[in-house]
Amino acid sequence: MDEEADEVFPAEDHLFEDSFSKDCTFSFFGQECKINQSFSASLGVAASVWDAAIQLCRFFEQISLDLSGKRVIELGAGTGFLSILAARLGARVTLTDLPLAIPQAVRNIKANTPPTGWPSEAPIAAPLCWGQDQENFSSDWDFVLGTDIIYMPETFPLLLDTLVHLCGGGAMVFLSSKMRREHHTQDFYDNWLPQKFEVELVQTEPESNINIYKAALRAESLTKTPKY
Repeated sequence: MDEEADEVFPAEDHLFEDSFSKDCTFSFFGQECKINQSFSASLGVAASVWDAAIQLCRFFEQISLDLSGKRVIELGAGTGFLSILAARLGARVTLTDLPLAIPQAVRNIKANTPPTGWPSEAPIAAPLCWGQDQENFSSDWDFVLGTDIIYMPETFPLLLDTLVHLCGGGAMVFLSSKMRREHHTQDFYDNWLPQKFEVELVQTEPESNINIYKAALRAESLTKTPKY
């Protein structure tokens, strides 16, 4: 593995070993989701359900977040776990990631279809390259979600541009991150996101080094009246 890959991917996760598949079951809000994780060099970080996603689900349970009927878009969805859970709770969900990750998410969506059908509609999986094609997506969302997507400093301005577009209608952003110093994660929340958003740290978990942030686009950047 070259030095650049060592810097980009978390050192504690053996992302480039031989390919293998693993099924894990997660239960939140009384919903059980069985998620297939296809570990391989090609999928890299998109293969896993990260602890930050688990922590965000726990937080949503704690605050009894009502997702029924809400329009939700997830960035860097990977396996699709968070989006699948939201859709099973009645949200209208679009999950996004780089094109290579979409087939894995689609398989998990199909595998987690409720016996009686989706309460609202099945999640839509679509490729989205930050800073390039966000204009292909609506700005009319209730929530924009992301878990462990802050780890490459060169993508910070691209992610910020994408969030500004998606939140033009007043969406609330929830981002959950493992605060890796080597990936300058704190820098994004301290110096990048506040350029356009009001940012609030809503939960910190010292043992796992995971923070959850809530953010809302500043009024001068909104394209229409916010929903909150």
